[in-house]
Amino acid sequence: MGHEIASCINNRSDCKVVAGLDINTACYGDFPIFKSTNELTCSADVIIDFSHVSVLTPLLQYAKKERIPAVLCTTGYTAAQVEELKEASKQIPVFYSRNMSLGINLLIELAKKASAILGNQFDIEIIEKHHNKKIDAPSGTALMIADGIADGMDNDMHYVYDRHSQRKKRDKNEIGLHAVRGGTIVGEHEVLFAGHHETLSILHTAQSKEVFATGSVNAALFLTDQPTGLYDMADLINR
Repeated sequence: MGHEIASCINNRSDCKVVAGLDINTACYGDFPIFKSTNELTCSADVIIDFSHVSVLTPLLQYAKKERIPAVLCTTGYTAAQVEELKEASKQIPVFYSRNMSLGINLLIELAKKASAILGNQFDIEIIEKHHNKKIDAPSGTALMIADGIADGMDNDMHYVYDRHSQRKKRDKNEIGLHAVRGGTIVGEHEVLFAGHHETLSILHTAQSKEVFATGSVNAALFLTDQPTGLYDMADLINR
């Protein structure tokens, strides 16, 4: 993602990369790359993070110390880490989204609308597919979709991850989540509504990581003009 963001920004005139943070310090642009925030020798207007959950605490500490807004795009944060970034948003602007694609966020809005209309007459299953190097499952995006649907439902929905561990009839209050890992799939998310003698699917396929890079850069530019607080893609779309 660092390469994708650098490539994206290289084609724009409204922003510039001043430094990178990576355990691999091999340069791939006209900017230095440092192993940690302790080594940084330059200042920035905003941070974009697509790295690893283990980096969150030191990154937020640095951002708060230097008063730099942060765009957090990493997936797999624990509940405690989400609370940590929410606390940080009381001191600096924080943009947090588990998927930076405009299309995915539209899918969520469409899924919310569909679930509101179909109600409990249709069962809801979410199927996500990613490359064989992705670590977390289900994806953060699949959970974001499920959370969006559940928030708009009258019933108290609960999540079921695969079905091999239990032998029982499906509960009406379930949202099923299923992960597929293989090859070089960038990202595919499908919301399946299964009713009596009919099904409805809403599908989004990411064909390149460029869509996530573009979204994160747009979020970064948006965040530089915002006051302290927590923001997400809905704020960017509806500004």
